[in-house]
Amino acid sequence: MFSMPPSITFETKCWENDWRPLLKTKRIETMIKRNNYNFQRKVLLINNVKDYKLVSFFADRLIEKKVLTNYFIVKDYAQLALDFFGLSKESLGVGYVYSIAEFVGIYLCASDYLLHFSSDSILNKNVEWIEKAISKMEKYKNIKVANLVWNNHYDEARKESFLQDDDFFIGYGFSDQMYLVRCKDFKAKIYNETNSFSSRYPSYGGELFEKRIDAWMRNHGYMRATYKHGSYSHKNFEPSKIRFLKKKLGL
Repeated sequence: MFSMPPSITFETKCWENDWRPLLKTKRIETMIKRNNYNFQRKVLLINNVKDYKLVSFFADRLIEKKVLTNYFIVKDYAQLALDFFGLSKESLGVGYVYSIAEFVGIYLCASDYLLHFSSDSILNKNVEWIEKAISKMEKYKNIKVANLVWNNHYDEARKESFLQDDDFFIGYGFSDQMYLVRCKDFKAKIYNETNSFSSRYPSYGGELFEKRIDAWMRNHGYMRATYKHGSYSHKNFEPSKIRFLKKKLGL
């Protein structure tokens, strides 16, 4: 489809309460495979864990198995990312803990595109969608993000759109649960804008990464493309399952 295919990084993140189900099972491998794409880089962001040496050990095992190509400790790059984007920990407020990994991921991304999944989001099945999404974004530069339908809410995705074609709903909005973006669009000082519509994001998260992007996109008439023929599921890891896994593994 492309004379020279763009490079794409797959990225996810972990923290203290979810690194075990991510790194000690085939979770990340499954997250990657269901996108049906040969990613040039497969990256894990490690943030806010108690034992960085232990978590890095299991991340290294995934690199040995070629599930991952790289991992990064978020705290090692946090200030560099904030300075690059013209942000501060104080300006993000309580949103800092929810958003710093995403800022670091974009700051470090060396590919043309970045596909990010939160640790608790995963495609429901294999979906071949990435080339179509990139073609759409390359043709229409005002489309800044692509994703799949969330939690099988196809009717909701349709209602939130104002245009559609055979493959995509086109409308406003942004979610940090899953996003495919052009890195050059997001490697810029775009994160200090506000918009009244963006107040719909949860107040406990403060000035969230996704809230700031949503404001920037709405202020400039930028849109997202939601692929119509597939969905991802976002479901928080249950504490009881994490405790069971730790007990099973003797931790």
